[in-house]
Amino acid sequence: MMIDSNSKDTVTFLLDGVEVTAKCDESLWEIAKRQGTLIPHLCHKDALGYRADGNCRACMVEIEGERVLAASCIRTPSEGMVVNTQSPRPVSARKMVIEILMADQPEKSTAHDQSSHFWDMAAMQDISVSRFPSMEQQRVPLLDASHLAMSVNLDACIHCNLCVRACREVQVNDVIGMSGRGHDAKITFDFDDPMGSSTCVACGECVQACPTGALMPATLLDAVGVGDSKSFDREVKSVCSYCGVGCQLSFKVKDEKIAWVDGIDGPSNESRLCVKGRFGFDYIAHPHRLTKPLIRRDDAPAKGLNVDPANPFTHFREASWEEALDFAAKGMSRLRDDTGKRVAGFGSAKCSNEEAYLFQKLIRQGFGHNNVDHCTRLCHASSVAALLENVGGGGVTATFNEIENADVAIVIGANPTENHPVAATYFKQFAKRGGKLIIMDPRGQGLKRHSSHMLQFRPGTDVAMLNAIMHVIVEEELYDKQYIAGFTENWEAMKEHLTGFPPSKMSELCGIDEATLRDVARTFAGARAGMIFWGMGVSQHIHGTDNSRCLISLALMTGQIGRSGTGLHPLRGQNNVQGASDAGLIPMFLPDYQSVADDGVRSAFNEIWGGDIIDREKGLTVVEIMDAIHADEIRGMYILGENPAMSDPDADHARDALAKLEHLVVQDIFLTETANYADVILPSSAWPEKTGTVTNTNRQVQMGRPAVAPPGEAKEDWWITVELARRLGLDWSYTHPSQVFAEMKLSMKSFDNITWERLEKEAVTYPSLSPEDPGQPILFADGYPRPDGRARFTPANVTAPAEVPDEQYPMILTTGRQLEHWHTGSMTRRAAVLDWAEPEANASMHPKTLRRLGIEPGSIMKVETRRGAINIMARADRAVSEDMIFVPFAYVEASANILTNPKLDPVGKIPEFKFAACRVSATSADRAVEPAA
Repeated sequence: MMIDSNSKDTVTFLLDGVEVTAKCDESLWEIAKRQGTLIPHLCHKDALGYRADGNCRACMVEIEGERVLAASCIRTPSEGMVVNTQSPRPVSARKMVIEILMADQPEKSTAHDQSSHFWDMAAMQDISVSRFPSMEQQRVPLLDASHLAMSVNLDACIHCNLCVRACREVQVNDVIGMSGRGHDAKITFDFDDPMGSSTCVACGECVQACPTGALMPATLLDAVGVGDSKSFDREVKSVCSYCGVGCQLSFKVKDEKIAWVDGIDGPSNESRLCVKGRFGFDYIAHPHRLTKPLIRRDDAPAKGLNVDPANPFTHFREASWEEALDFAAKGMSRLRDDTGKRVAGFGSAKCSNEEAYLFQKLIRQGFGHNNVDHCTRLCHASSVAALLENVGGGGVTATFNEIENADVAIVIGANPTENHPVAATYFKQFAKRGGKLIIMDPRGQGLKRHSSHMLQFRPGTDVAMLNAIMHVIVEEELYDKQYIAGFTENWEAMKEHLTGFPPSKMSELCGIDEATLRDVARTFAGARAGMIFWGMGVSQHIHGTDNSRCLISLALMTGQIGRSGTGLHPLRGQNNVQGASDAGLIPMFLPDYQSVADDGVRSAFNEIWGGDIIDREKGLTVVEIMDAIHADEIRGMYILGENPAMSDPDADHARDALAKLEHLVVQDIFLTETANYADVILPSSAWPEKTGTVTNTNRQVQMGRPAVAPPGEAKEDWWITVELARRLGLDWSYTHPSQVFAEMKLSMKSFDNITWERLEKEAVTYPSLSPEDPGQPILFADGYPRPDGRARFTPANVTAPAEVPDEQYPMILTTGRQLEHWHTGSMTRRAAVLDWAEPEANASMHPKTLRRLGIEPGSIMKVETRRGAINIMARADRAVSEDMIFVPFAYVEASANILTNPKLDPVGKIPEFKFAACRVSATSADRAVEPAA
């Protein structure tokens, strides 16, 4: 890095006899490293997010004219300073520090990490033994093996405090601290609790930061606690396959298995991971993995949720790939001969961009219709609809990392600490720096303690609350007149509309007092730079599109789009739901959100694909496809990596539809609940076993690489789809995902300047303006891709939920995810650490509500709606309002979606997962068992 010596922000000084120019705020350690000198260090971690502490004194240097040595990691240079790093005095001091610390370490031969940073620093200075006495045995802290994922070995702890900074400052979880004094000081979890029973969320940041092996992944240690962090055969850099944050990580592979995972410096995670990303990948080696194609036996019992994934042979028989592919294709061809619309398809946001593109192409080209969809319909379809309508683009207008440049941020209908934990670290750091974090949610959540405002509003009243806030901004003329005049349309209609939503009246409806509504309005409107983040608490309503319209209007009227630290960001759920949507895996759009109804668009795609078969009629969505099966309009399906038997609302309705199909082809890594109903099952590869690109919530396109081979005869999804296409008569000749990516670029402007070769080296945020541009984190600085370059204000009215509580069903049911489990649980419930941390189906209610109903926490209760009932363990949680119950949807034995309402948002066609009328009662059952249908 070249430093401008004429800049007023630089100084020139002597470092080991060489004149050096550096920035005033750089540390001597950083400058020395840049000049080619690595100064030994222990408590300093050379990584983003880590503050230098200077407490270990292992990095001391000599500064001429000063009496004492200086810790180079925290000392900055001054003009004319003379610094010596290799003179006898600092070299001797650094060696002494290592030798003193070594006295209390286990011998290297029995070390918890024989390749730790500590031993590297000792070797660097030729220190192998210590002349000092070791700590008295009775003072050595006992080992703590209470956590399944991590081992606490404080006999190796040097009190460098890196784990404290990792927990408090990087992840901002505030679990780890120091207790005791002098020789009795030690690292402590909460109030000196065992790690396994503390409030630790198992992000593992402390493990990755520890320089000695005092904190280690449990899988690295043998039976006597000896381990080696370099005992792997190879390292494969890839991307996490869980949420939409898109964390980059490194798979450490030993004996052709993933031994452990580390975070690496990606644009969205800066080496951070959560419990799923770090400890949630052993599912790929679970004995339930499908390894050979399966065909339903002629003598199999009737279709139902009745197959044991550990023994599928009661219902299925093994087949060769040739037989299974022929069987799958012939069944679909037979239905196509009747009418192409007899077969529909569900693709997956867990697959790569290339696989999503191929899947939608197969349905459109192979069957001549647009009845293809995926889980975006169940998460942010309404958000995308509102964004396309009002700002002209379906992606986020700014990356979530831009919050570091904001001074106010709203997080509404989202629980990032559980659903997007790494993104949440940036939100928590923002609040810790003094940013005002405004949380709006019917349910209390982890970000509440970091917030300046917590608006725990009544469920389903989003529009009333947001319109009231905007009413104040209009009434007090806090809006950005210049921005509105230059970049928007329909403002006068919006102003007139908002007169009908005074906070004095809306307060009664939403449950937030008028003073708070006014304060939030003034706080956000007065921000220098403000961002709005939202989750499925906004989108999963019949008024989800209206909710999103309100958030867009709030940002527009305050001019909070298009600048650093501003923007709209719906936090995407699945790891590639953004990419799959971009690739056209939705029924109304071809890739890059180009309408199927546009003659020019269809003509362009027909030319690329060869033929004239793309239908101009918008296809059916997820729930509509299930309804069409019941109406005998659809009789076959091809389902890749989706699990509608668990994820669809009114799950019994969905399962009955799957059972009714004449021909169901399921392509997956496990025999999922949906695969129970299949006629043929095609075993596919898990994400760590395949090559392909993905696009995260930040619009960052990243490369996934295979760490290990798929088990048995399982194949990559793109290969299976290509083989089926050929058998359906399509002239496809792809032999590698890179060829698919090249074809995608022909029709997707979002991929301009992004090549496969470039992605093999770096992540790129779209749009990228040149082959060298890393991408644009902020959109719409100069206008919008709409008529006249203007964004639109779309007024929204209050709409009641489709089903409200009454005397028969007096409570409100809401659903969602938990930190440890993902979506329908097919992966996470087969990951040892994740299932250990949250092993049993549970539902949360306020303690007062449980007492009123006579239900003890930990006992089994019955939850009923008009669609069905489940038995589930009760959990007390003061974050849940007294008239609500929260049910996670990862548990088949107590499937939340048995209960949910399938009514749809009229625009986004998303079901109302977040609101249903229910009743709860005590039961004598001793475990959660889904009642028979």
